[in-house]
Amino acid sequence: MNKLTFVFQLLSVHIYAQVVNTPTIDSTDNVARKIVVEGYVDSYYAYNFNEPANRDQPYLVSMARHNEFNINLAYIGLKYSASRVRARVVPGFGTYVNANYSREDASLRNLIEANAGVRLFKNHNVWLDAGILSSPYANEGPISKDHLAYTRSLAAENVPYYLAGAKLSMPLTDKLNVNLFVVNGWQQIRDENSNKSFGSQLEFRPNKTWLLNWNTFVGKENALKDSTAGRRYFSDFFLTYDKDRISLTSCIYYGIQKNEQDSFAWWQGNIITQIVVTKQLSTTIRFEYFDDSHGILVLPITGNNHFETFGVSLGANLKVDQNILFRVEGRQLIAKDPIFLDNNSPTKSSFALTGSLCAWF
Repeated sequence: MNKLTFVFQLLSVHIYAQVVNTPTIDSTDNVARKIVVEGYVDSYYAYNFNEPANRDQPYLVSMARHNEFNINLAYIGLKYSASRVRARVVPGFGTYVNANYSREDASLRNLIEANAGVRLFKNHNVWLDAGILSSPYANEGPISKDHLAYTRSLAAENVPYYLAGAKLSMPLTDKLNVNLFVVNGWQQIRDENSNKSFGSQLEFRPNKTWLLNWNTFVGKENALKDSTAGRRYFSDFFLTYDKDRISLTSCIYYGIQKNEQDSFAWWQGNIITQIVVTKQLSTTIRFEYFDDSHGILVLPITGNNHFETFGVSLGANLKVDQNILFRVEGRQLIAKDPIFLDNNSPTKSSFALTGSLCAWF
């Protein structure tokens, strides 16, 4: 084997000819190989016409800075894979990390993923992984290049983007996979109480075009409006379709937060469609609705209003090269109550334009 062949094998990336479950970047498979190096840079500029005084777009952790050129997320990851062991380390940087990991200890804030896994049985594809894991919840994750719309929906911004704990993954059939989780809590590396939470993920791939995904979560968590810890129950379902010139994903979820006397719910629904115009150009439209009227996950910045919001996004995507993507998107959010600020005055709407140049290897 010559040196050039060895380098290409070392840096090769396995490409699947089926629809990908994009909310998770934990795509290590059981192919016998050594180390894969991967890199990603998502640069952006966003202008919110409400002109937030502190330049933070409210209620967002992704592409959240107003009127400045910045990096949403950049990382260089290492992935090791052999027949019985695997490991993944993905240190990351950017405004997404600053906003989403602010509660974590300083030495852990820059870890998008860091986990190790062992194949439990020689003749069965059953894996146990432990560490900081990517999250299966909702139909969008932090890696924008994998998604039909550039910005993240409110649904994705208000479920865990990462989990800290252990995951048991196993195929039930050729088309059906199950993942079981034991984690510190609802998106937390630092355990905020002495209780552990549990989750599940069921993936069904009837063919190479469709993916159906059902997730659950149960654990003792704190609601923002009521600091008393209570039991949280959560379930989401999403589907993904990809064939020819049309790609589509849709997600619904429903959660219940209980305390000693009452229980409160939050829920959402979204649908995102992308249409390929040419080999390089595609357009995207997203409709979303998010209701957290009881302040379980989101507290309005304008006082005792209810967080109930409808949104529509329209974007264009230009594939400059095989691994370079330019995107622009306009996003309008319209709320039932005045939960936004426009020049420090409460308002019911928010509109932002966002552009991105993203590259990866």
